[in-house]
Amino acid sequence: MHILDIVENSTRAGATMITIRILENMKLDTLSIEITDNGKGMDSDSLKKALDPFYTSKEVRHVGLGLPLLYQATQSSEGKFSLESKRGKGTRVLADFKQSHIDRQPIGDIGGTIMTLIAGNPDVDFTFMYVTNDSVYTFDTREIRKEIENVPLNTPEILHYIKENIKEGLKQIGARD
Repeated sequence: MHILDIVENSTRAGATMITIRILENMKLDTLSIEITDNGKGMDSDSLKKALDPFYTSKEVRHVGLGLPLLYQATQSSEGKFSLESKRGKGTRVLADFKQSHIDRQPIGDIGGTIMTLIAGNPDVDFTFMYVTNDSVYTFDTREIRKEIENVPLNTPEILHYIKENIKEGLKQIGARD
């Protein structure tokens, strides 16, 4: 859910390219989630307020819980959190967790998550990378677009292929969670 919420922020900020990286290092007992985008970015004042749950740039509600909840999740699992943003350049969110910590939330169905993001944002390009100790799985919507030409990414058959491709790719590299 954290990934969905952070990426929603990216798409609302006009991002056309979003990169999601998950790095799992069993030797160091770490799990990292990094989300970067090329959206409009935040000015320094917004960046300072971003972890306040009562601050949001949304006009339909008066709370913004995505970043504060992700920050809290990192803190409760002996992790670290960083947020970088530059106006007109984009934003980078990095959440590090102690992999084995009892309070670390599971990643869940990452294939379903990526599929949902693409279904709701078919004109946005996504790169997804999952790195384990010695293996890497990468998925890039730009590569899919080359193969399907003018077929929309949110066509049910394409979405099913994406979800299954990610599921199989993660299985092949031994991704855990």
